[in-house]
Amino acid sequence: MHLKDLTQFLAELKENNNRAWFVMNKPRYDILREEFLQVVAQLIVQLAKFDPDVAQCDAKKALFRINRDVRFGADKSPYKTTFSASIVPSGRKKPSEGGGPAYYFHINEQGQLFIASGEYMPPPERLAQIRKQIVGDETGFGKVLRNKKLLQEFGGLQKERQLARPPKGYSVDSPHLAYLKLKDFMVWREAPLPAVNGEQLLAHLVDAYKSAHPFVEWLRTSLVLSAE
Repeated sequence: MHLKDLTQFLAELKENNNRAWFVMNKPRYDILREEFLQVVAQLIVQLAKFDPDVAQCDAKKALFRINRDVRFGADKSPYKTTFSASIVPSGRKKPSEGGGPAYYFHINEQGQLFIASGEYMPPPERLAQIRKQIVGDETGFGKVLRNKKLLQEFGGLQKERQLARPPKGYSVDSPHLAYLKLKDFMVWREAPLPAVNGEQLLAHLVDAYKSAHPFVEWLRTSLVLSAE
């Protein structure tokens, strides 16, 4: 994949975020999207070697559309300035659709690579499942938190969005209280895009997701138990 061409396209789109410019540059977009799709397809194949659950994920469904939903926000810019994908077994990218933990990444117009795993803004019933599993599997969750590769790669779970008090049904004495308060269950990191080609980017992503895999598996356990 031509990563320099991608970031150049996104930077230009940032400065010319309108339909007329996009239509004029649609051939560029089509080529870049196809290259990005191939990276995602290859990534699914590599992930399936250690996470067979994602083997049947459709690369086309994993890609996010570049068109923005402008119905409710103040920003009416019609296009996103990222190329992004979310790989989940179900193919359902939105938390409200019950997609479960995902392997997500995007590249933006500033040449930043964002890599994440877990669940962002899960709906209330899903949050309840995860919190129940934290208490029910206190030891297993503790092992995830102490996983050396996870800590080295991501620095632990993100705590940007959390409750001020324990969630309903839990007390200040509940195990792992700081994590019970979380509204998202994610690990992520963002850094300048390495000076690599598409093949090297693929290897970079695979290494990161291998480190996140124990966390993803633990989150899936709470999905399985809730269905029993």
